[in-house]
Amino acid sequence: MPDKRVIVFDGDDASPEVMIPVVSLLESMRLPIQFMRPLVGADAKRKSGHVFPQETKRAIDTSDTTFFGSTSGASTAALFYLRWGKKTYANIRPCVWWPGFNSPLANPEGIDFIVVRENLEDLYLGLEGDIDELDSLKLYSKHANASLSDLGPGKYAIKAITRSGSERVIRYAFELARKRNKQKRVTLSSKYNMLSTSDGYFKSIGDDIAGEYPDIRYESFIIDDFLCRMITNPQVLDVVVMPNLYGDIISDGAAGLLGGMGLAPSGCYGDDYAYFESAHGTAPDIAGQNVINPTATILSACMMLEYLGFGEPAVNLRGATKKVYGEGKVLTRDQQGSASTLDFCSAVAQNL
Repeated sequence: MPDKRVIVFDGDDASPEVMIPVVSLLESMRLPIQFMRPLVGADAKRKSGHVFPQETKRAIDTSDTTFFGSTSGASTAALFYLRWGKKTYANIRPCVWWPGFNSPLANPEGIDFIVVRENLEDLYLGLEGDIDELDSLKLYSKHANASLSDLGPGKYAIKAITRSGSERVIRYAFELARKRNKQKRVTLSSKYNMLSTSDGYFKSIGDDIAGEYPDIRYESFIIDDFLCRMITNPQVLDVVVMPNLYGDIISDGAAGLLGGMGLAPSGCYGDDYAYFESAHGTAPDIAGQNVINPTATILSACMMLEYLGFGEPAVNLRGATKKVYGEGKVLTRDQQGSASTLDFCSAVAQNL
């Protein structure tokens, strides 16, 4: 097998403290993978005058995938390209409990579901501005019984739900449910009672697509009802699909069921490309302390290995990580342990 080319962005704040040792862990597995770190952000600006140089864009375009560290700075230019430039429309966020996870639930055993978050539209298009920009549209709120201009100065944000964007991510969810050896259930959620035009559109598309999958159990819940169900009985969930904003928020809440954001992996998939990143942010409050939990990054790496065709190494890496939690001796402080980030990675390496 020829070498796979993986672009690595270490990210900002505490993110490099997990990205660097996890990439080293992957390199120790001696797989035919070439890891490359093109410049992006402040370093790229100093050297080339651009935060996202053309050379970096070309490196992504000629790679097999990207392993992306959490960012809060100029590196978001690369993230936006990976998302909208590569059309990675399905953000897959697994929620799986293991023994040893510091769950707040009395009985988290059996939690094993996936949030499929639409990744390219909704409010995340960033279509925002001053309300007075919309005066010429003469928008009228049937809920407030008032024109938008009557509400006075303020800001707006546009929520956009398209047929093509909804169809592809909902169909992705059904195909995923078919492949998983689980309940073969798809749960769709949005705020379709209040936002009957936009979120209602997303639901109606889901209702139509469900008819194409008679082997998959399909259900839909209003997002607040769904959240209550997710907290009280998460074990019944299999594949959950929702628009961008809800998916982002709900998947972070799902991580809380397990024991925190340090346990939440993520992969963003399109028809021709995918990139992988932990679901958590840059954790600036603990930067430089070598205490950030690398589990989310390791599990994101497992998803990446599977995408690259390295299924058995992915199983081995996931199993080694699960064994560390099962033993409970080398856990980071968010999981009620005292191990450093590097200690945890070393323990995983010893179990490989």
